[in-house]
Amino acid sequence: MAFTLNLLTGSYVAHQDRLDSYVKMAAYCRSPLLPLLLFSAVCISSVVSVLVKAANSPVELPNPPVVRAVDLPVKDAPAAAGASQPRRATGWKLAEEEACREDLTRLCPKHTWTNNLAVLDCLQDRREQETDIAPDCNHLLWNYKLNLTTDPKFESVAMEVCKSTIAEIKECNEEERGRGYLVSCLVDHRGNISEYQCNQYVTKMTSIIFSNYRLICGFMDKCKEDINNLRCGSISVGHKDIHSQGEVIACLEKALVREAEQQDHVRPIKEECQKAILRVAELSSDDFHLDRHLYFACRDDRERFCQNIQAGEGKVYKCLFNHKFEEAMSEKCRDALTTRQKLISQDYRVSYSLAKACKMDLRKQRCSLDTNMPRGREARLSYLLLCLEAAVHRGRPVSGECQGEMLDYRRMLMEDFSLSPEIVLHCRTEIEAQCSGLHRKGRTLHCLMRIGRGDRSTSVDSVCQSALQTLIQSADPGADYRIDRALNEACESVIQTACKHIRSGDPMILSCLMEHLYTEKMVEDCEHRLLELQYFISRDWKLDPILYKKCQNDAARLCHTHGWNETSELMPPGAVFSCLYRHAYRTEEQGRRVNPDEKLSRDCKVEVHRILHQRAMDVKLDPELQKRCMTDLGKWCSEKTDTGQELECLQEHLEDLVSGCRDVVGNLTELESEDIQIDALLIRACEPVIQTHCHDVADNQIDTGDLMECLVQNKHQKEMNDKCAVGVTHFQLIQMKDFRFSYKFKMACKEDVLRLCPNIKKKVDVVICLSTTVRNDTLQAVKEQRVSLKCRKQLRVEELEMSEDIRLEPDLYDPCKSDINRLCPNMAFGNAQMIECLKEQKKQLSPRCHQRIFRLQEVEMSDPELDYQLMRVCKQMIKRFCTEADARNVLQCLKQNKNSELMDPKCKQMITKRQITQNTDYRLNPVLRKACRADIPKFCQSILNKASEDSELEGQVIACLKLKYADQRLSPDCEDQIRVILQESALDYRLDPQLQMHCSDEISRLCAEEAAAQEQTGQVEECLKVNLLKIKQEACKKEVLNMLKESKADIFVDPVLHTACALDLKHHCAAITPGRGRQMSCLMEALQDKRVRLQPECKKRLQDRIDMWSYAAKVAPPDGFSDLAVQVMTSPSKNYILLVIALCVCVLFLVGLLCGRITKRVTRELKDR
Repeated sequence: MAFTLNLLTGSYVAHQDRLDSYVKMAAYCRSPLLPLLLFSAVCISSVVSVLVKAANSPVELPNPPVVRAVDLPVKDAPAAAGASQPRRATGWKLAEEEACREDLTRLCPKHTWTNNLAVLDCLQDRREQETDIAPDCNHLLWNYKLNLTTDPKFESVAMEVCKSTIAEIKECNEEERGRGYLVSCLVDHRGNISEYQCNQYVTKMTSIIFSNYRLICGFMDKCKEDINNLRCGSISVGHKDIHSQGEVIACLEKALVREAEQQDHVRPIKEECQKAILRVAELSSDDFHLDRHLYFACRDDRERFCQNIQAGEGKVYKCLFNHKFEEAMSEKCRDALTTRQKLISQDYRVSYSLAKACKMDLRKQRCSLDTNMPRGREARLSYLLLCLEAAVHRGRPVSGECQGEMLDYRRMLMEDFSLSPEIVLHCRTEIEAQCSGLHRKGRTLHCLMRIGRGDRSTSVDSVCQSALQTLIQSADPGADYRIDRALNEACESVIQTACKHIRSGDPMILSCLMEHLYTEKMVEDCEHRLLELQYFISRDWKLDPILYKKCQNDAARLCHTHGWNETSELMPPGAVFSCLYRHAYRTEEQGRRVNPDEKLSRDCKVEVHRILHQRAMDVKLDPELQKRCMTDLGKWCSEKTDTGQELECLQEHLEDLVSGCRDVVGNLTELESEDIQIDALLIRACEPVIQTHCHDVADNQIDTGDLMECLVQNKHQKEMNDKCAVGVTHFQLIQMKDFRFSYKFKMACKEDVLRLCPNIKKKVDVVICLSTTVRNDTLQAVKEQRVSLKCRKQLRVEELEMSEDIRLEPDLYDPCKSDINRLCPNMAFGNAQMIECLKEQKKQLSPRCHQRIFRLQEVEMSDPELDYQLMRVCKQMIKRFCTEADARNVLQCLKQNKNSELMDPKCKQMITKRQITQNTDYRLNPVLRKACRADIPKFCQSILNKASEDSELEGQVIACLKLKYADQRLSPDCEDQIRVILQESALDYRLDPQLQMHCSDEISRLCAEEAAAQEQTGQVEECLKVNLLKIKQEACKKEVLNMLKESKADIFVDPVLHTACALDLKHHCAAITPGRGRQMSCLMEALQDKRVRLQPECKKRLQDRIDMWSYAAKVAPPDGFSDLAVQVMTSPSKNYILLVIALCVCVLFLVGLLCGRITKRVTRELKDR
């Protein structure tokens, strides 16, 4: 064909002009010639008459051309072929030739026999295989067609019919006449022919010329050497004729696409032949009849799938492409279609419909400015798609027709990996090893994508990975999920149920699918396909069309990016998104006023949040995280394969990670602390709690750690499920590793930490440092606290959160791990249950753990708000009884209201536990410690000398103070506190550690029934008193005797007696001030006064007490003079004893006087001597 000026100059613009004006030709290619001639007779009778006359005139049928390197020896043309026949008379007919008569009779209807063109049309289009026609007839036909293209008569017809067209087309006007170049040139430029008569003529000649490559003028010269090298002309004469239609071109086309898929070009095709091959494919793009190889390969499939599709404008091609992977499609046709698609990938102009639809858009979007650019790059389908996709993403107008064509070809690229030569070339090893047999419907591509994202033990080569990324960018499935057929089919049911409110093809469909990832609506196959695609989309921010649309201006302004398909960006695509989210979240914490120009737009920030939300689903969707943490993932998290476990694993091993990975994980965790909604899996799991308790903070546009704080506070609500509780606890544990991971704490205390606790990183250490500073300032009553008010408030929140789970306090958790496994193996960590278990098993704890628990209790008793269990169990009671009480006096308030009828039983039980704990050591009772700070060293120093700082004194100091209380030697403040303790322990023996320790066996033996009572009202103490004579253990007996001694000091210490004598106290001792045994003395005097009648129960109890005291006095004599004096003063017979003592003293005095006079007289007598 005459490519002369067009291909030599490479004028791409002129070539584009031709594409749009192609006319429909299929109707003429397949229809019989007679109706065509009849129709033409009406319109252009003169043209047809000349054409028919020329076709039916005697034609010189020369011998076949001299056989060259590409020609094989053939039989001598028979006489029937006309090789040696003289010129025939006017009216020579093909039907009359003996070589074709049999074939003509068998294949063509009689009415076509009189017209040579109709016979030619019939014979070359209707036979199913080349061997159907005799070789001699085949030679005859080819010689006839060759002469038609070179016959001066046909050329003269062309000059007559296309006179004005030839004048307009410079290349054809300059062609040499008489060699067939003129007709070939007109066929070459048929897309630019507007003259109707000329168009009809050229259409018919096109079908003739395209039936054999040797009839295409110039093609033979350009590709002769390549045909020979590739042996595309070496066809056995016995099977197919050397001039078989389209086979040589098909062979060259396959070689061309194969060359692009091979790294080492063994037999490279010359550039001019490559251009000629693509040009021929381009010229046959509108009518599939013109691609002879494909036409014969797909004729049956066309009838099967595209019977109602009218030929022309590439419609049959598109129809066959759409059915390429149907089971009924023949392999022969599928191969031919794949070859043509590969040619389209190399030159989009081989697709008539695409070139025509996008011609004007290519000009408008300046996609072909450089006319000197090699045809290869500019003509590639990927270049066209990238250029026009860039325009669409930027919001520039691209016609709907062009976008429709782009969609078809983007889908085509995703369906068949073999259409991308880079994939075939660079991913061959992976395909053969792991993805063989998955060729259809994009499954091979998704297999490669799955390997690329690391779902299998092996990973793809970096060059293959790059080729996959390039293909994804060219196909741009993020803009329309339907492009990815494998994804579309896998997720169809999910889309119909979960995303039915979104318009089909909308980019938000992918976001919708991501939002439903790992939910009940998601199916496994869809989940895999979706993650495989998102892995590549996440590595180039431009592949998310919504993100790109909303953030392109921000990216250009803040991250210095260029256009959608530019490759000269200052930042790699993955770094652009990192830049965007830094500007979205990090400006506030830099401690400076943010320049408005450095802020992201609101729409962009919303999209950045959406992407972060999606990336939190899977670590592989975060390119930076996967890149830096690949080694650590394999080392620490190889078994953590469930949803979300990999990131949790990395966070748990934060200290063990390499520095690069540690920084990335740290930054991500810090970001989550600011906006926990980024963690989509956690938010989804916590939806019930959020809706019930945290909906106010969840609805905020900007989350500054409030939502996580709310979740922690409501961690043990009934709406909290296990998944949410585990996720919240995990985040709390991770926060302990670095104070920066607690956004609100970081923002409130950042300056305080830098000033007071420099070089401390762990949150628990920072909290201890700051809380110690606050405590010291409070104790020293400084005028101005060193820790700021906002930090103190947040510090309180952090301390309360840490008290909920022992794991949040590493200094406590680490020493107690072995004790936890030994003593509390089945106890839950949350709700402070594990801490409570350790407290209850305190005596069995290891020394280190015991020491830590003691310190914890000491802190909790001084600040009851940090006692999580107490505050949780007694929450309602605190609201009822202690609303006005100071936070540090909450426990004291609860103790005072413990016996109220309105007190909740569970809270009462918890208060009792805390009282038992307090009574084990005075240091655990801050009020007592303060009140008795002078008495304790004065009376109990010997006990203090033996004490350890971190272990309980088991109530020894309090027991010591009790005895001094009985002796009435304590200071008033201390006496008041001891009285309270005595009153409490008199009602419940468990509150007396010494009694419980020494008398546990006796209680079990003598008072088991009383001890088993749910409500303790002093029954056990009364039982021990009554059974004092039966007690065998001396230590227990001593404790009971001390108890009796204490009861003499105050009647309130003896609840049984006090209850029995309540009315008598009111009647007879109402004016007596309680304390120091005064009311007890009043009752004793009333008992001795015969005029006073006491209640029988009171009288009986008093008499029992007198007997017990008498026995106690015998069994336990006074330890010293002071003890004796106390006993005398507290004795009911005090007056009698004092009178006796006074009489004794008087007697002694008188005796002394008398003895003194005698002594004096004796002494004088001695002196006188």
